[in-house]
Amino acid sequence: MSDKLDRLEERLDKARMRIKRSEDRQVIESVFDTKTLLTLYHMFNKGLLDEVNGVISTGKEANVYWAIQPDGTDVAIKIYRIATFNFKRITLYLEGDPRFSRIPKARSGLIAAWASKEFKNLQRAQNAGVRVPQPIHVQRNILVMEFIGEEGFPSPTMHQEAPEEPEPTRQTILKAVSTLYHEASLVHADLSEYNVMLWKGPVLIDISQAVVLDHPHSEMFFERDIRNILTYFDRFDIPRLDLDETITAIRRGDYK
Repeated sequence: MSDKLDRLEERLDKARMRIKRSEDRQVIESVFDTKTLLTLYHMFNKGLLDEVNGVISTGKEANVYWAIQPDGTDVAIKIYRIATFNFKRITLYLEGDPRFSRIPKARSGLIAAWASKEFKNLQRAQNAGVRVPQPIHVQRNILVMEFIGEEGFPSPTMHQEAPEEPEPTRQTILKAVSTLYHEASLVHADLSEYNVMLWKGPVLIDISQAVVLDHPHSEMFFERDIRNILTYFDRFDIPRLDLDETITAIRRGDYK
């Protein structure tokens, strides 16, 4: 038994050594629990990651970190935190999704399903031609994806920095919403200025909660997404768009 524990601790130490965000072991342990460290260890061994650097963003349920692959490519890793995960909230998005007919009851299984959902949503959106971070790998509660930015510095969200050309940016986002709706059969379901990054044009992020059109609440989420975007752009000195007319136009497929 002691040999197994020694081997486990050795693997955990190897994972810790490649996490560069802090030299304080206690800080690392408070964010990266044992299961997460072991998952990272397997990703290091597979050659998916070489090191994990500073935190890009922190949220109630997940942190996003800048990481580097063995060939020097920057990637982002999203780590869902088991201890602070809001299980009641996500059931609203999982229940009714035909891709997840069986929702795990265990906490770790539910988070793994949620991470897998974001990976699949990113694949589906990208295949439809929507600008989202390219999904690379998902395992347990960790999602590896394209880094939006350069040299470890993430691009700003629209909440952090206003677009230089508001009207074309609004048009591009509405086209992305339309493409997501008609070509990927998805609704973002949490679209706002917080979930659009500006990197050579808008990039939709945080797509874990996106639902298929068959979801019982998809139309409600769809209308909320459009309302959020139009409300954001109403602050700029550009012509306002009518909410109902815009919703109808996107449903008809007028935004191409």
